[in-house]
Amino acid sequence: MRVLIIGCGYVGIPLGAELVRLGHEVYGVRRTNANDVALTAAGIKPLVADVTKPAELAQLPGPFDWVVNCVSSSKGGVDEYRQVYLQGTKNLIEWLAAAPPKKFVFTSSTSVYGQTDGSPVKEGAMTAPVSDTSKVLVDTEKVLIEASRLRKFPGVILRVAGIYGPDRGHLFQQYLKDEARITGKGERILNMVERDDVVGAIIGAFKNGRPGEVYNIVDDEPVAEVHFFRWLSEALGKWMPKSVPEDQLADRKRGVTNKKVQNRRAKMELGWQLKSPTFRQGYTTEMVRLDRLGQLDLKPEPR
Repeated sequence: MRVLIIGCGYVGIPLGAELVRLGHEVYGVRRTNANDVALTAAGIKPLVADVTKPAELAQLPGPFDWVVNCVSSSKGGVDEYRQVYLQGTKNLIEWLAAAPPKKFVFTSSTSVYGQTDGSPVKEGAMTAPVSDTSKVLVDTEKVLIEASRLRKFPGVILRVAGIYGPDRGHLFQQYLKDEARITGKGERILNMVERDDVVGAIIGAFKNGRPGEVYNIVDDEPVAEVHFFRWLSEALGKWMPKSVPEDQLADRKRGVTNKKVQNRRAKMELGWQLKSPTFRQGYTTEMVRLDRLGQLDLKPEPR
């Protein structure tokens, strides 16, 4: 297959490397050529284009059999989200209309679920997020679903939980820096997935995803914040983080929702098998990696 990875970065590069290993011809698109060396080393053919600029998309060497849009807003605000995700997706649909791929995958986010009561959440649950950026993702999903139903566009949506892996994991890195804080009693549920499992999910969506469908990409064990930190504390020999009232936590972006995202549909329909079924396996791998690199220089604290 000729595969196009749009937004070929933290997830896209290992995805491309795995697809190359499986014998596919892989192209990776970035807004600049700053990471050409990393792409080339992975066997990916680098391309430069901006999804917000249709003229640049028109220059890409199509057609492609599989396309995945895993662009990042670079932590931008709502205006950038609208440009990159909503308008960018509309541009991609129009560009691909002349030569539709066999499958188009969009990596959305579990942040589209606005539940705050800790309830289990499946794909059919209501999407009513509070944050404006997540509302843009909902609008983007609607565009893809409508295109799949009315125009037979082969779009598949993956709602991806918080990604962690090599050098990534917000709360884990905060904990290593002694900057982490437990919100209230630490009852808020965390939903996570390891990067290599996101790669596996995308490949599964290429092969088996149903156009117009949505799949939650999250590991098998949503975990309360306090239990996550307790496991880290025991694994690393560090004290638990201090607790602070919710209204004193500066970073509220990650504490808006509270839900247990379910992954059964992805496992059943995509043939998705997790390498790290829970955060324990994934973060153990990361801690071992950091330790071997001499980057986990922790002095055990007396208990």
